[in-house]
Amino acid sequence: MATITVIGGGLAGVEAAWAAAGRGHQVRLLEMRPGSQTPAHQTGLLAELVCSNSLKAENPEDCSGLLKAEMRRLGSLALAVAETCRVPAGTALAVDRARFAEGITARIAAHPCIRVIREEAREVPPDRPCILATGPLTSAALAADLQRLFTDYLSRERRARPTLRIADGGPAPHSVRGDSAIRNPQSAIDGASLLSFYDAISPIVAGDSVDRAVAFPASRYGRGEGDDYLNCPLTREEYRAFRAAVVAADEYPAHPFEEVSHFEGCLPVEVLARRGEDALRFGPLRPVGLVDPRSGRRPYAVVQLRQENREGTMFNLVGCQTRMRRGEQARTFRMIPGLEKAEFLRYGSVHRNTFVCAPALLQPSLQFRGDHGLFLAGQLVGVEGYLESAAAGLLAGLNAPRLAEGKDPLEPPPTTALGAILRHVTGTAARGFQPMNVNWGLLPPLMAPVRDRRARNRSLADRALKDLEVWAALLD
Repeated sequence: MATITVIGGGLAGVEAAWAAAGRGHQVRLLEMRPGSQTPAHQTGLLAELVCSNSLKAENPEDCSGLLKAEMRRLGSLALAVAETCRVPAGTALAVDRARFAEGITARIAAHPCIRVIREEAREVPPDRPCILATGPLTSAALAADLQRLFTDYLSRERRARPTLRIADGGPAPHSVRGDSAIRNPQSAIDGASLLSFYDAISPIVAGDSVDRAVAFPASRYGRGEGDDYLNCPLTREEYRAFRAAVVAADEYPAHPFEEVSHFEGCLPVEVLARRGEDALRFGPLRPVGLVDPRSGRRPYAVVQLRQENREGTMFNLVGCQTRMRRGEQARTFRMIPGLEKAEFLRYGSVHRNTFVCAPALLQPSLQFRGDHGLFLAGQLVGVEGYLESAAAGLLAGLNAPRLAEGKDPLEPPPTTALGAILRHVTGTAARGFQPMNVNWGLLPPLMAPVRDRRARNRSLADRALKDLEVWAALLD
């Protein structure tokens, strides 16, 4: 059996290593931490979660729930470990992040086919198959080498086919996809063969510092256990004062050479607040499905706190990711009713996120178009979210062994959540490409339209799991 090299020990990397080792291949897993630390990580543990501790909804009627069901069928390590350290989160799967990382690290270290090497990969190694899963905080040296690799590939394409126009969809093996062509191949990913945006982290407060006379336990619409979330209600006046303070707060500046471009699904609270009077309360501070027991009415706005660990000693301010300076965070968030005496265990912060222009560079199998022995996985390919990153790593870990065995790598059916998200990131327009979460809108519609949303989602999930079962049999 060939040895497979995996670069990066985050969620995607450990899923890739686990899947490849499960097919009998030796795996070299390179992780630069703790010798070379990142701005966001705090430990040297594998699969350390640096933002939320939530792996999203469990119900298959939710597209995240469907993706979980597919990943479990394919042997996901992350979801197996998550079951051993889950914490209350309503209908979502949330974990005690310390126990989660410890569990992942222990299982990887105990696998007889996986060797963990603690060193930084400063360039793309010559080993093939090789899986790059270095995530949103890819080191500067490796990012520069990737940039060179991608630029060389596009230059070769241009020289080989002088009349080629690299379309917005990127160069396919035998065709050019997309409607709007770009004459200069490099301009298709000008400054975007590796793109950077900033992922903002929400603060965490001590559970015993929250005023339980104000913050009431409840999940939206009564889903899940009653105490999964604490809810801090705001009146109209309190909401307006809070928004004004957020808008006026001082922020950590970006470096002069950095252009800050936020992912729409993870906007800092201050960016969202500037978009309008009601942007926050129609977004992360929406009060729908909640009733304040003190008044018997729905609040004007609500800040939800999600339990961060099993003991319930830490709570995350849901949707309150921020770039504000620490002093401003303490002053501003303590304006929220119930958080007047909040003890901040972790302040919000900002870290760089890196991803490639997948439509121009990757095949749906996650192979680099310029070198089919090189796979990319995780957030590096332009998927957004823990779950999606792990799923991409899982697919790369299944496909790399097939290549080593002389078999063709496989693309998941587009009717599945995994296939739909990867088809999107590798087949959408290259110009202005941005990361994407898994969602029902990515899946092909049903043959017969179903008006009821929940019934439609169930039908989409049933179809996906049936198609996945047929596809998974091809992996054996």
